[in-house]
Amino acid sequence: MILAAGLGTRLRPITDTIPKALVEINGKTLLEHSIDHLQFFGVKEAIINVHHFPDMIIAFLKKKKNFGMKIEVSDERDALLDTGGGLKKASWFFEGGGPFVVRNVDVLSNLDLGVMLEFHQKHKPIATLAVRNRETSRYMLFNERFELIGWTNVSSGERKLSRKDFKHMHPLAFSGIQILDPSVIPLINEEDRFSLISMYLRLSRDKRICAFTDNDSFWFDAGKREEA
Repeated sequence: MILAAGLGTRLRPITDTIPKALVEINGKTLLEHSIDHLQFFGVKEAIINVHHFPDMIIAFLKKKKNFGMKIEVSDERDALLDTGGGLKKASWFFEGGGPFVVRNVDVLSNLDLGVMLEFHQKHKPIATLAVRNRETSRYMLFNERFELIGWTNVSSGERKLSRKDFKHMHPLAFSGIQILDPSVIPLINEEDRFSLISMYLRLSRDKRICAFTDNDSFWFDAGKREEA
């Protein structure tokens, strides 16, 4: 799943007239960069959620003939559902399947999804989160087994702990790419608009959500105007 429904507020005024997914980097839209990443590692089917200028994204996909993939659109034009709500609305797409990738459209990365999938299948958590050592204002917190136990905002001092059974705490920055086991779908009991992070924090109280630490691949947050 490509999360592409956001308003792209960090890219204004560019996104006052086009959706974030169609902002170009090096002559290629963010959406196409995301699709290229998935296709390189063998992904043939995807669902994309839309909200901001949705018809422009739909027309772009039609023009490009879905890049040779089976692509569905999850239309959120009536209500923006955030990352978790977007996944819940699109969850029908993953019924009867195996582990699946969810990635932010504004992340540019060549992260090896094959290696990440092997890690996920070996450790068998309900979710594997790609993380790295980088400076940010918000960190995911993991215990000595690199299982999710909390989240913190170092700018505001806010911290949320979902578990207390840890000896060491590792703050790592989320890369906006994750692999989920389909068993997570029936566990989603949040309603309407909610984030994947808040859902992960709730589930991590008694479920394993693991960190896949990746510091070597290319990674870039293209959602900021000064960087894009």
